[in-house]
Amino acid sequence: MESFIPILNAIDSFMWGPPLITLLVGTGIYLTIRLKLLQVFRLPKALKLIFKAQNNGRGDVSSFKALCVALAATVGTGNIVGVATAVKVGGPGAIFWMWVAAFFGMATKYSEGLLAVKFRSIDEKGEIAGGPMFYIRNGMGEKWKPLATFFALACIGVAYFGIGTFPQVNAIVDSMQISFGFPKIATDVILTVFIAAITLGGLQSIAKVASGIVPFMALTYVAISLGLIILNLDQVPAAIAMIINDAFTGAAAAGGFAGSTVMMAMQNGVARGVFSNESGLGSAPIAAAAAKTKWPAEQGLISMTGTFIDTIIICSMTGLALVLTGVWQGDAAGAAMTSAAFASAYGFFGSQLLTIALVLFAFTTILGWNYYGERACIYLFGSKGVLPYRLIFIALIASGAFLKLEAIWILADIVNGLMAIPNLIALIALSGVIVAETNKYMNRHKKAAQPSSDK
Repeated sequence: MESFIPILNAIDSFMWGPPLITLLVGTGIYLTIRLKLLQVFRLPKALKLIFKAQNNGRGDVSSFKALCVALAATVGTGNIVGVATAVKVGGPGAIFWMWVAAFFGMATKYSEGLLAVKFRSIDEKGEIAGGPMFYIRNGMGEKWKPLATFFALACIGVAYFGIGTFPQVNAIVDSMQISFGFPKIATDVILTVFIAAITLGGLQSIAKVASGIVPFMALTYVAISLGLIILNLDQVPAAIAMIINDAFTGAAAAGGFAGSTVMMAMQNGVARGVFSNESGLGSAPIAAAAAKTKWPAEQGLISMTGTFIDTIIICSMTGLALVLTGVWQGDAAGAAMTSAAFASAYGFFGSQLLTIALVLFAFTTILGWNYYGERACIYLFGSKGVLPYRLIFIALIASGAFLKLEAIWILADIVNGLMAIPNLIALIALSGVIVAETNKYMNRHKKAAQPSSDK
């Protein structure tokens, strides 16, 4: 297997290089134009809907819980490790390109959420089933069913061997051992028991846990990050100026930082931004489909806030912490770099706080991706495939702490990219439906807001 690593690395570099990044960002730009900058003009309404959605349509969970399941999967180690990786390779300018990817990604995420509700179905157990495989088949027609099948297979691959298992389990057991001296085996056993208890309960159980943990962990991380920023408040203008300047000029070598070009900043910022918020990958609409709503565009707006919260808020906090403290110029990388930033502000207590955040982020990502893979499994094999899927998933979690097969992780990264291709094809093909549904929703609410002329 090891002999295939150079080949897999070459495929991975190509997959997450200019072709896929151009398609991801290009789709976001195209949808932004067709939706007339909806992510700017409708963001206040979208944020309000998170808590004020009527939840009066068919569905399995509230719009808020559906968003929390999606955020559980997206707010993960990418927000801590991914941002640090992007800045380490691409310099501070990578943060700017992360913002750019997120801005256009909000239009993409809106469109995914809208189509998920528009073309969702009821499965044999009477539960809501939706996501890219359904809007490809039901929206584009039966002749596109092989594309839907391709997406579902890639989704299960990512849930089993990618974002959903090994990287998260390793992040949890390693950080607990380093920060608290907790044995890896003990952490893995406890983690497996918790995952088994929650995932065997299905969506309702996952949504309940996610809606409790996700807001808490996000607000806690933002709070400790804000504390760090406030401690370095006088340096914030210079830090933002550096981020913008380096995005267009590259960053010179400094300390342990080897220097970067504009292309390195752009590629790392966009790739890590997309990897973190998953806009265009087709994962979040699987959760969005289960929301209790009768307006596809309403869930689209709520889904859009996921990218805003994940990247514009949480990833920005991490990025600013790295630049303000100057740790990006040192020798540390990944989680160690972010840990060094928080330790510089809060001492040893800071790195422990980061460990707790990392564990919660990784734990909820496992839950979210377990659900995504399960819905893809039901699409392919029906409800009879659910129990075998769950048991395999739990077994992979149990073994994840001890597996360090680099080839499997690279392969998972490739499959993750393959998920995006059928989804992006569907978004472009169904863009007319997206615009029509958006206009229908906006016109309906415009009329509802107008005072009656009857006396």
